[in-house]
Amino acid sequence: MCSSENNKKRVTWEGCSVLLDINDGDRLVFARLSPAAKLKIGNKNCSLQPLIGCPFGTVFQLDTSSDGAPFLSPFQPKGNINNTEDIKDGRFQAESKDGPLTGELRDNRSLIDNNTAQSLTGEDIEDMRRQGAKGDEIIEALIANSATFDKKTSFSQEKYRLKKQKKYAPKVLIRRPVARSICEAYFMKHPLKIGFLRVDTLSLLLSMANVSSNSDILVVDMVGGLLTGAVAERLGGTGFVCNSYLGKAPSMDIVRIFNLSDEICKRIVRSSISDLLSQKESSQQNPKHDDGSVESQLNNQMCASVSMEEISHSSENGISDLGADNAENIESSTFPALRACKAIKAGEKASQEIIDSWKENGFSSLIIAAPDLDTWTLIKDLLPLLSNSAPFAIYHQYLQPLATCMHNLQLEKMAIGLQITEPWLREYQVLPSRTHPCMQMSAFGGYILSGTKICSS
Repeated sequence: MCSSENNKKRVTWEGCSVLLDINDGDRLVFARLSPAAKLKIGNKNCSLQPLIGCPFGTVFQLDTSSDGAPFLSPFQPKGNINNTEDIKDGRFQAESKDGPLTGELRDNRSLIDNNTAQSLTGEDIEDMRRQGAKGDEIIEALIANSATFDKKTSFSQEKYRLKKQKKYAPKVLIRRPVARSICEAYFMKHPLKIGFLRVDTLSLLLSMANVSSNSDILVVDMVGGLLTGAVAERLGGTGFVCNSYLGKAPSMDIVRIFNLSDEICKRIVRSSISDLLSQKESSQQNPKHDDGSVESQLNNQMCASVSMEEISHSSENGISDLGADNAENIESSTFPALRACKAIKAGEKASQEIIDSWKENGFSSLIIAAPDLDTWTLIKDLLPLLSNSAPFAIYHQYLQPLATCMHNLQLEKMAIGLQITEPWLREYQVLPSRTHPCMQMSAFGGYILSGTKICSS
């Protein structure tokens, strides 16, 4: 049973979600695999049927059959080709069959880009395609008919080859949709959807909140469900993750991409903040909420609340977990993914028994990622729901809301060990003789306020 489950995680299956990485990150597509699903690359539509049953990490290449129909076939590297070249003292040294060859320094100063270096025309390329030529064969023909290819530096030759490969023989990598890959894809293509939450910031959030096995985590997730899915993935089917919300339930469509098992999905529940607070107040018989509290804001927004039953009925079609008025989903608005199979549902309404247990014992930790809500108002009302000495972590894109919240927590003596952390990440390009920081990397990852809740009595 365990072996079968592990094999299922390593190999794709019909109905699973995948992240398709086209041409080394040039395009990222979330798709749900089925025999009828298709992927558009350039102006060609190809079936995703060959991807079913393949291990994650498999690379496919777009080829054309004899009748001109495009299809994806597993990419097979040709032999042991070593393109690594060392540059020493202004000269370039390459390995050959007879030993090292040393040539004079080459540069691109004498090359003029006037579109006359290539003797192969577009009609010639189309003739090759009609005759069944593969993409690699077209690339080799372009190189052979280029008058300037041999005069370019080794770096320029590699860039030229890569550019033609992306056009005539694009490659598709099957990536497993986990917290890291999903966060990276959204941050690269649609960062606003996840509140500009970078992958290192997400990992730091989980670490500071001590998300571990058999924990009950209270989450305020207004970043599309990414935080909820990441917490559930780390819990691995133990404990609970309670997605709390203010007023109308927010979207949890990203959770559907995680390929979470039914056992893990059962551990993802929802409860409005008003229900959690009312349970807490009924036990204490001494409500402490003032006019600026979350409870007061909820009283003004009750007309906009949506029940769990309505959300469940509205999510019958596709992977969206939104109501009818918010039919935006990941396929249509963020990534050109595909509707093919029904997704696994997660986020049922928390039962009264579970809420009573949380009322008695408190949550193990609290994580907040709600850039559009007032941070101090949220933490002031949600912190009493935690057990004593429970950690909490709050993400925000800007510093000032967290600084204000930290100051108020110190004045109210509600927490200790308060600190604001700014994650810092530098991405490097690592290639032979050209290792350096990436030219277009993210310079900002938001801020995290963390601390430990103490008894206020």
